[in-house]
Amino acid sequence: MSQTVPESREPLTPTVTPAQLKRERLRFSDFRFTRTPAGQCSCEVELEWVDGVRVVGKAGGQSSPMGDLRIAADAALRALEMFSGSALQFELVGVKLLRAFDANVVIVSVNVKRGEGPPRLLGCYLAEHDAIRGTVVAVLNATNRVLGNFIATR
Repeated sequence: MSQTVPESREPLTPTVTPAQLKRERLRFSDFRFTRTPAGQCSCEVELEWVDGVRVVGKAGGQSSPMGDLRIAADAALRALEMFSGSALQFELVGVKLLRAFDANVVIVSVNVKRGEGPPRLLGCYLAEHDAIRGTVVAVLNATNRVLGNFIATR
């Protein structure tokens, strides 16, 4: 017994609105992390918006293996807050670097203090070569949806 497959009359294509065409994503453009001989460290995270508009988040403090990750995460959160003009505010709950499935993974937990979306965000990143830079990407992964909604409604 054979079955007849109904013929498709038109391909299904999503409708794109003008607002969606002009919607851009914030891009992670630069990262700088320095340690001083005195045991201090500083981090700068630069994000780029449309037409070359750039925002920089900065954080600094005492250098330590886990402290370095927290400072990098904090710099990323400050850059996001700067971009939003403080319409979004975040609080870093924690950063964890762990070994899973023979790979280094960075996991961050972030509270949303101001902004639309869930109150707690979680992000991760496979950080094989640079855990500090990977922490910044994990923060961006955690906040991606909240930031996307902010951009779409601005």
